[in-house]
Amino acid sequence: MNTSVNLAGIKMKNPVTVASGTFGYGREFAELIDLNKLGAIITKGTSLKPWPGNKPPRVYETTAGMLNSIGLQNPGVEYFAKYDLPYLRQFDTKIIVNACGHTVEEYVDVAKVLNTLDIDGVELNLSCPNVKSGCMAFGTTYEGVKQVTSEVRKVLDKPLIVKLTPNVTSIQEPAKGAEDAGADGVSLINTLLGMSIDINTRKPHLANNMGGLSGPAVKPVGVRMVYQVSQTVKIPILGLGGIVTGEDAIEYMIAGATAVSIGTGNFVSPDVSIKAIERIEEYMKKNNIEDINQIVGTVQMN
Repeated sequence: MNTSVNLAGIKMKNPVTVASGTFGYGREFAELIDLNKLGAIITKGTSLKPWPGNKPPRVYETTAGMLNSIGLQNPGVEYFAKYDLPYLRQFDTKIIVNACGHTVEEYVDVAKVLNTLDIDGVELNLSCPNVKSGCMAFGTTYEGVKQVTSEVRKVLDKPLIVKLTPNVTSIQEPAKGAEDAGADGVSLINTLLGMSIDINTRKPHLANNMGGLSGPAVKPVGVRMVYQVSQTVKIPILGLGGIVTGEDAIEYMIAGATAVSIGTGNFVSPDVSIKAIERIEEYMKKNNIEDINQIVGTVQMN
């Protein structure tokens, strides 16, 4: 059986990655699972300079999911290049760096640095719902996505995947903006903007009031949006949002995703990604599928 896929020019041994912000920079999970078995690791959001993130409380469990308002806290790209990348490079897996910024210029500057590093690709984060400037402001329109993507494309030779927000009226428009600007792929969905209130204090559970909803609760939205985008663009799609089993991953691929990314599930069970890979292989054997790519985009609509 062939489980390998080509995601935006990144050749992965299998279609399973771990989502940005849920896996740190790999060290946090290395003693719990074999990182060599992953198709790729997508790092935590990385900016040009260190970001402090939002004040706590920053995480709150919800029905079938969780809210987070971390604020893309990270030590900056220079720290990543010096300390985290050499560690990651010892494993036989692809490394995709999630890049973030407050302004177009910051996106470009961090991309310039990443272009000099020994990484396999960049996931451009235009979709974070809990950073007050940048990110989602750029990611909600065709023109906004096209502007940032095109400027980054000018300085980045590596595979470029643009991460899209679901907090839009039409997911197809920003996806087309990414494609038209030269992106090699898109990833979706990031978290849905949500809120939870303590009925005793009558205050939101998160210090930032609102945050991103992730987990199984968002999967039907993610599957729907992946299908819609697959009908709109020709570039590969990385599907994510609520994946906790191999069946979830397969569903996303049938909807149109070339590969999938597991996020919140890592907090529930550290080996969720490994089990998903094994389940995909079992599904292929059971259904006599020789190449996992054969199922991509095969949904038969009613």
